[in-house]
Amino acid sequence: MARIWFVTGSSKGLGLAIVEAALADGDNVVATARNPATVNHLVEKYGPDRILPLALDVANNEQVESTVKAAVDKFGRIDVVVNNAGYAIPRSLEDSSIDIYRDQIDVNLLGTVYVSKAVTPILRKQKSGRILQVSSVGGRMATPGLSAYQAAKWAVGGFSGVLAKELSPFGIKITVLEPGGMNTDWAGFAGDQIISEPYQQSVGEFQKIREQYKSYRSEPAKVADVIVKISKEDEPPLRLLLGPETFDLAKQVGEELAASDEKWKAATLLSI
Repeated sequence: MARIWFVTGSSKGLGLAIVEAALADGDNVVATARNPATVNHLVEKYGPDRILPLALDVANNEQVESTVKAAVDKFGRIDVVVNNAGYAIPRSLEDSSIDIYRDQIDVNLLGTVYVSKAVTPILRKQKSGRILQVSSVGGRMATPGLSAYQAAKWAVGGFSGVLAKELSPFGIKITVLEPGGMNTDWAGFAGDQIISEPYQQSVGEFQKIREQYKSYRSEPAKVADVIVKISKEDEPPLRLLLGPETFDLAKQVGEELAASDEKWKAATLLSI
């Protein structure tokens, strides 16, 4: 039986690739985006019985709830949820306005929370379902200029770990997807990437890292194929790194943290 996918941020990049991969695999998709017209070509290819494009701003909780309801009204159920909507504006904290900072938290973190909360009672009653949270390997890192984005992704990882334990008794599986660089315009629409003179050395590091790993950037279609396969696993991982550079990056971060803990172990034990 065809599964029903609910995907946010479907207009381009990884989100669009996931929609295409799920449809090609024989499943049906509710493709949500701020501009759902971007998937009209898939409606023409697969037909309106298999794909439902819906407008959605994930930072608007009321809209999230009504869109999830529309999805269930159309297909009767939801089997796989992909919280993919997200973006970054690379700037130092000092160079960021509070509005710019807050909006990144609203979309990258609260949007994930809103959608997860809206679908939970549906999946719980079904006693089955998958929630795939598109985070980032940056959710384990600390990259200058990405404090808002990475704070949100760190939080998505913690939130999802707790949610996985809450929903496990109901047969609901959660996986936090942690991709590295991809050939998308992830920060392309975000406006001017301001790096003021005092932050050229620290925040400028971000651009150097992006260039350093440019040859390692994954193709969204290949990542999407892996995601479709993972969605079928009986015992999927809670966290999954995606991309050739991510394993070494995550390993380095883990080793640095362990080394710091060991270095300051004496101070830790003094707290007893």
